[in-house]
Amino acid sequence: MIVWLNGNFGAGKTTTARLLKDTLPARVFDSEHIGYLLRPIIGDIPCHDFKEWAPWRGLTIETARQVLDFVGGTLVIPQSVLQHGYWTELTDGFAKADIPVRAFTLHADRDTFRHRVEHDTDEPTAKQWRLDHRERYETALDAWMRDHTEIIDTSHLTPDQVAAHITTAVTG
Repeated sequence: MIVWLNGNFGAGKTTTARLLKDTLPARVFDSEHIGYLLRPIIGDIPCHDFKEWAPWRGLTIETARQVLDFVGGTLVIPQSVLQHGYWTELTDGFAKADIPVRAFTLHADRDTFRHRVEHDTDEPTAKQWRLDHRERYETALDAWMRDHTEIIDTSHLTPDQVAAHITTAVTG
């Protein structure tokens, strides 16, 4: 099984994934590393986001499949995907590989989001980039995410509460 954590950049996906590693239990697959792998190989092909590269999407699907075939269990993937077409390609690929997906979108209201981003100590250099992408996130949220993922409003929840909610939803 894959537990996909979607949401705005800086919304707490990575923190929640770390907690889910122990509470589910699960392995965390940060698919951003696929992008880092591809940059030296195809980085000369212009893009704004490595998810634009078809090999990123294909390798994310195939890596998840290979890892789950090898170790079984659950993978948590904390990755923002705002493009509906890319999301469909990923979920269709997982379905073809017979991998069930539970998808959650971690959402925080604008004020909470801004506060979290401005006080982030893990990636302070990403502050402006995260703030600049809020509008794209809100467009995706309204256009398709509400229909294809379970929205968790994290505005007044601790990361432990978010992880507990997801654990309960996944394990029943």
